Amino acid sequence: MTVNLYNGFTNHITGESFRCIGYDKDAFVFEWTVQPYGYIPFEHIHLNQEEVFHIKKGELKISIDGETYIGKAGDTITVPKGKRHIAINNKPEKLNCVVEYKPGLDNYPFFQCFGDLTIDKDTDKKGEINIPKM
Repeated sequence: MTVNLYNGFTNHITGESFRCIGYDKDAFVFEWTVQPYGYIPFEHIHLNQEEVFHIKKGELKISIDGETYIGKAGDTITVPKGKRHIAINNKPEKLNCVVEYKPGLDNYPFFQCFGDLTIDKDTDKKGEINIPKM
């Protein structure tokens, strides 16, 4: 099965939903919705891309190279390429962001694989996908 990213998919353990809204060589753009107290299950780095969070609703708590930032609706937080980061929704309301990876690189096929493994529940108890299968 190959997920249609424009229809989206959900990780029911982490509370994250992803729905692609645009993709080209310049950017991979998706709507990221996080349920109350939902989270990204692991700290990670994008070596060749910046990640930009446009916060539409709720509050984003993000750690970038050990520094914590809080973004609210209307704010934009940019994670420069090569910086370790992790984000959570530590509030009782949904978090909704538009997220951009710049440049787009191979994020569409990456997220298809990520989505397929998530839908197949090929995750650990924290909701992290089985990376070797990527």
